[in-house]
Amino acid sequence: MDLLDFADDTLYFEEPLAAEAAALLVQAASEYGEPAAELSLLRAHLLAPDSLTVLVGIYRYYFYQHRLEDALQVAELAMQLSGRRLGLPAWERIDETRLAAAAASSFGMLRFYLLALKAASVVLLRLGRIADSRQRLCKLAALDSRDQLGAGKLLEVVDAFRGNTEDEENIPDLKLVAA
Repeated sequence: MDLLDFADDTLYFEEPLAAEAAALLVQAASEYGEPAAELSLLRAHLLAPDSLTVLVGIYRYYFYQHRLEDALQVAELAMQLSGRRLGLPAWERIDETRLAAAAASSFGMLRFYLLALKAASVVLLRLGRIADSRQRLCKLAALDSRDQLGAGKLLEVVDAFRGNTEDEENIPDLKLVAA
């Protein structure tokens, strides 16, 4: 399955968004760096709680403000919402059959889901939660055998840093500083 071929599918940001919520996203962009930006984003979320566009805005705000625990919660919420739309179980239980069914339903949404899983993995790395991140990266790499989303390469970097050891007590503290 070519995870980069999504030309014939609707992407999350092409979904309709209520005018007031869209205006709040524009307002948040103009307020970036100020506390008011978060309020605008959260108000947009109240108006459009199932909008992935709004969630991406909130995720990016938290990520770039280095509020990683908050960014992780938003990435997981994005996975829940997109996973529900696709009829997917929790990420741990996704297999090739479920992946194919989700792709048939909406390839663009499946790609969004997988990228949200990768985003959660990156945040977990930055939080120093290597084992949790590695589990997600291993699942993503298994689902993306051609490594089109880059989880395999990221996993190689993590494992090289770890020295390919499974003994968590001997692993140096790894924090990803740029993603």
